[in-house]
Parts: sequence; structure tokens; C-alpha cells
Amino acid sequence: MTLTKRRTSRVLLVDDRDRLLLLCGRDPRRPGARWWFTVGGAVEDGEDGEDFVQAAVREVEEETALILAAHRLSPVVWTRRALFSVDGRGFDQYEEYRLARVTADEARGVEVTTEEARYGHRWWPLDALATTERTVRPKRLAWHLSAVLAAGESLPAPMHLGDFDEDADPG
Repeated sequence: MTLTKRRTSRVLLVDDRDRLLLLCGRDPRRPGARWWFTVGGAVEDGEDGEDFVQAAVREVEEETALILAAHRLSPVVWTRRALFSVDGRGFDQYEEYRLARVTADEARGVEVTTEEARYGHRWWPLDALATTERTVRPKRLAWHLSAVLAAGESLPAPMHLGDFDEDADPG
């Protein structure tokens, strides 16, 4: 299978109660294959290409109807590389993750209508995220996010979470 290279900008959208918004997707060619993932998506290339921050702002609006100014995004907290396939197409994806805090009113105003999340969305408390048996991407998300939230304004240098073949290790 030929792999399509993608650069993606992901957003850890966290509300005033430290809950993380995750979207649920599935592969139509693999019955039962569902996973929870963060808001975000591909960085658009081309003549009027965008950078990772512009992509993050655009994706948040497209996927949640929230309009966030770029300054509300943290610097990169994590990077990750993932190989995976969906609907018969293979991807080699580089990901950057940024944190964005939202108010209670903004969290209530979230409208998830994106096709990628047609199987659901949820604000996950960290304890539920840490103990769920559902497939969540990236792995150990609750543990990693706890460390980011504990750092507060003193975020450490970006951490590379690793390189993953999600088809070989679906859980």
C-alpha cells in the first residue's frame, strides 16, 4: 500500500474542568474499528499553504464551531509520527500537538458536525480517559496530558511521543 505523507496540527482542547474534547471515528472497512482522537487535522499545502498554527485554528473552527485566536494556543507540547490506514488508504502522518484552554461557555457552545466525528464526541475527564478500554490516540493520552496540565504556564520543551504503526498495534 502506498502511504500518503501528511502533516497535521492537533489541539488538546481542555475545558475549565480539565476535561479533554475527543472525537470518535471508525474505519468503514474494518467492522468494530473505532478510536477516539483529538481535534485537528491536515496542514493545507499549496500556493496559499498554511503553517501548523493556522491549521490548528482552522481545524478547531471546522470541527467545533469555536473561533480561537492563535495566541490562545500553547507552543508545541508533543510531536508524534503515526503510520495507519483508513478506508483502504495508508498514511504516514507527522503530528504536532498544542494545548488550548476554553471557558465553560465556550465548551457548552461546541458544535461537532464534522464527518470525521460522526460516531461521537465527548468531553473526557482525565480519570475516565486514564481507565477507558476504548482505543484512544495517542496512547497514554491521559498520562501525557496530566503532565502538561501540571506544568501550567511553565511548559517544558516539546516531547516526541514516538513513532507508531497503528495498524500493527491497534489498541
